[in-house]
Amino acid sequence: MTDSWKSVPVKEVKVGDVVRVGPEEILVSRIEPTFLGMDAMCAFIEDTATRWLKCPQPVDGQVDVKTSAALRS
Repeated sequence: MTDSWKSVPVKEVKVGDVVRVGPEEILVSRIEPTFLGMDAMCAFIEDTATRWLKCPQPVDGQVDVKTSAALRS
């Protein structure tokens, strides 16, 4: 199975997606719909046994989501 990346709108990211934000790959465990009370921002949160990470993103932006060949066929 080959992985690749697809650019999608931030609003289309779902829990369980793996997204690339800068140099980081994040397994999205939760999505905070507003970040610091700003409706124009959201935050992707990875909350796993090995890491907790929160990455704010503009809701009208784009982000890379990992896809696999098995899912595309």
